[in-house]
Amino acid sequence: MDHLDELENQSIFILREAYKNFKNLAMLWSIGKDSTILVWLARKACFGHCPIPLVHIDTTYKIPAMIEYRDHYAKKWGLNLVVGKNQKALDEGMNHEKGRLVCCEALKTQGLQCIMDEHGYTGLILGIRRDEEGTRAKERYFSPRDKNFEWNFKDQPPELWDQYKTTFADDTHIRIHPILHWTELNVWEYILREKIPIIDLYFATPEGKRYRSLGCAPCTGTIDSNAKNVEEIVEELKNNTTTSERSGRAQDQENTYAMQKLRARGYM
Repeated sequence: MDHLDELENQSIFILREAYKNFKNLAMLWSIGKDSTILVWLARKACFGHCPIPLVHIDTTYKIPAMIEYRDHYAKKWGLNLVVGKNQKALDEGMNHEKGRLVCCEALKTQGLQCIMDEHGYTGLILGIRRDEEGTRAKERYFSPRDKNFEWNFKDQPPELWDQYKTTFADDTHIRIHPILHWTELNVWEYILREKIPIIDLYFATPEGKRYRSLGCAPCTGTIDSNAKNVEEIVEELKNNTTTSERSGRAQDQENTYAMQKLRARGYM
């Protein structure tokens, strides 16, 4: 058993624990690499079929290729896709020019709250990783929020020796993070091994630009890279790890504690 088998086995165990212990779960699918391998793992955990609804929050500012990819694989893999948006905020003209943190909270956090309330979801499975960003390193595999989705990162249950707390008060909102222990390199190695079809925005253009992290078009930039396929991305990450994975995400650059503030208020 190699390291990818160990990562896969633990993630599948967490997914099955979540499915066994919590009702009305949903899984967030942003179309990025992490949430896409999470869909892949969920299909493996449930013998080829993902029984959990896939939620996509449509800010209307996504790169068009992401929506095309989403619709194609939702149909191909037989996924129960649930698309939500904060229509009220959009009608009022919300966009990144009003402030990226304000926009993220309105279109993503509040958009997510709307769809969770509408469908009665009490738990959400997400593809976040500890190494991705500092605030995410404070997360747990089973992370409780209050009924308003707010997160007290200073008061999280201990998770020692693969023992997870899965019993919470009835009004608790649960976030579940099955790939929390993976690294960016692990993700790409797994994509390579499993031959997971990934959106080609991650691959370098002839001009030597590619996306390393995906989000809304106005707030997501490319990096300089000549990695044109998965194999070359793996090699690139093995030899060049001096730049932050989310360096192209504008909301991360707003101020030192921007992501911590967003996540404390319910951001993905």
